[in-house]
This record gives sequence, C-alpha cells and structure tokens, in this order.
Amino acid sequence: MIYLDYNATTPCAPEVVAAMLPYFTHKFGNPASRTHAMGWQADEAVQIAKRQVAALIGAAEQELIFTSGATESCNLALKGVFEVMKGFGNHIITCRTEHKAVLDTCTHLEQSGARITYLEVNREGHIDLEALEEAFTPDTILIALMYANNETGVLHPVKEIGMIAKKHKVYFFCDATQAIGKVAVNVEEDGIDLLALSAHKFYGPKGIGVLYTRRRSPRVQLIAQMDGGGHQNGFRSGTLNVPAIVGLGKAAALSQENRINLIPKIGAIRDAVAQQLLQLEGAVENGDVHHRLPHVLNIAFEGIKAERLVSILNNEIAFSVGSACTSAQQKSSHVLEGMHLPPSVIEGSIRLSFGQYNTMEEAEIVAGKITQAVNQLKIKS
Repeated sequence: MIYLDYNATTPCAPEVVAAMLPYFTHKFGNPASRTHAMGWQADEAVQIAKRQVAALIGAAEQELIFTSGATESCNLALKGVFEVMKGFGNHIITCRTEHKAVLDTCTHLEQSGARITYLEVNREGHIDLEALEEAFTPDTILIALMYANNETGVLHPVKEIGMIAKKHKVYFFCDATQAIGKVAVNVEEDGIDLLALSAHKFYGPKGIGVLYTRRRSPRVQLIAQMDGGGHQNGFRSGTLNVPAIVGLGKAAALSQENRINLIPKIGAIRDAVAQQLLQLEGAVENGDVHHRLPHVLNIAFEGIKAERLVSILNNEIAFSVGSACTSAQQKSSHVLEGMHLPPSVIEGSIRLSFGQYNTMEEAEIVAGKITQAVNQLKIKS
C-alpha cells in the first residue's frame, strides 16, 4: 500500500525509535524521583527533549508543558485561559474551519458562559483580517486560530494575527499541529502566546504533545485542568512519559535538521500528482494553492463521490476524504462546508498528504490508479 495520509499520522522515524528504546528498559526511571541516579537520568533526558522542542519553535525550555497530544494542548489552552480570565472577559474569537479539538472545546466553553465569535472564510479558506479586527469587544480575552488547516493545508496569516492580538492586548493561541516540521514556526517572530503541537505529525510517537505558554511580554496565566502531584509547575500533573518525550525531542531535532532539504522533495511529489490529476475533467483543487502547506493536496472530482474512490483504492492507496478525526464520524467536511463550496465538490473531495518516505515513482503509480478509478466511476455513472 502507498501511504498518502501523513496529515492523519506519520510513522516514527527509525532514529526516533532508537532514541526511545532505552527508556523502556534499563533507563526506566521516573524523572520526579530526585534521590537517585535513575531519576536523575530520566530527568536529564526530559530536559534534553525540552531543549530540542524549544529550539524547533523558538521558545524557552521553561515555556513548554508536555501533554498527551495536541487535542489535550488545545483543551488546556482554551479552558485554562478562559478560567483564569473570568474576571476580565469571556469572549473568544476563532474560525469555522478550525480543528474539532478547538471547535468542540469552544462549544463546551459556551455552556460555561463563554461567548464565541466564529469567523467566516472565503472559498480559498482565508479569514478576513478586517472582520477579525471588527470582532473585538472589551470582553475579548483570546484569539484561537490555527497555523495551517489540517484538510486543505491553507496557511493563516499568522504574523499579522499576532500583531493584531498584541495591538488589542489579548492572548493569541495557535494550533500549529500540521505546520510543525513543514514550515518555519517561531513563536517570537509570529507573535504567538500559546501553541499546540503533536509529535506524531512529524515522525514522532503518538500520545505526546506540547503546549507552549509565553512567560513574558505578556506572561500567560492558566488554570490547570488536571490535578495531582503538582508536576510541570502544577500545570499538568502526572508522571512524565519519558520514552515518548525522548521521541518527541528526537523528532524535533530531526525536523530542524532536515526540513529545508526534505520539504522541496515532498512538494515536488505532491505537484507531480496534482499535475496529472488536474487533467481530468471536473478536477479542481480546494483552497489557496499559493499559501498552503507544501505536502497537502485537497482535490475534488465533480460528479464522483469520494467514498466510492475509497472503496476502489483502499487496499492500494491510503488517503482521506477529510481530516482523520472528522472522517471517523462519517460527516461532511466542516472545513469545505465553511469555505462555501458546492455539495458536488465537497462530496467528490479527497485529501492526499505526502511525507518523507514517498517517492516520485509512487507519484506516478498514485496518479495512474486514481485516474483509472475516476474514469471507471464516470463510466458507471
């Protein structure tokens, strides 16, 4: 099978697995054990991983909170800020095409008294920065806008959003889960106050992520969502998952080392597939093709139902009809609906997301097989 669902998850890099293995066996100490060498050894591994992740996003080590993944990071950011800012305001600005980890958390907060503004996007997937400016009220406490969309790959103008947040003196939380490892992300240059990431999106292990929280100018305050033991300065209690943290750190270091050389190669493979598929009648790319992640192709075949393509190709090519989280619920893509695309386009859309283990030879095979399947379905219809 040719794997083209790298936005859903990536395989662990061999170097990541090798780095993790000792911490399952003879280096199994608890980093909270301060009285012996096994604990010190585990704590040192955690500190090294912190330095590696901090370097990747331009943060300080003390600004990182390890979580179980980006979904928990999103929850901690949104709920933690909302609870600590209750006396100052209750208004959060987000967007209709955010990941469900943000949207569902916002729905939860609405039940707790939050007021949420959901910005619209245009057909290319972009928000209107003037609409963002106009959404502010005296009660606004937070902007929650992603770095890159998980379905279309469309990039938000993050630096401009960061400047707007600074101007209005509110926190800017950015879900950068899909952007890390594909584009340069720097929390200082981008004006980001809180940022979520997940290791398994850039060749690290599942079940480990980070929430970055700015320590100064401004200092971000949070209310913890998990109690018990006061780990990680009280922000997220629980024994640290040392093997996964080591894997996250190694994946971050590899990403920083290899991204500049790998991304053009992956982008060329994506472009080769797109060039062939766009020759099909009724084929159209979804989202802004000039401001998007270099490895994502969201393409529609009008008159074809994407689920039928999946049924034909699911033993040969792994791809998605939306985000992994959304497609698991068997619902239409809220992202493509939010872009106001016609039902015929939404129903015929698939997402191909490429990675470092794909080859140009695979691109030829994929383009040929999808072309054959589309033509087959057109004949039947």
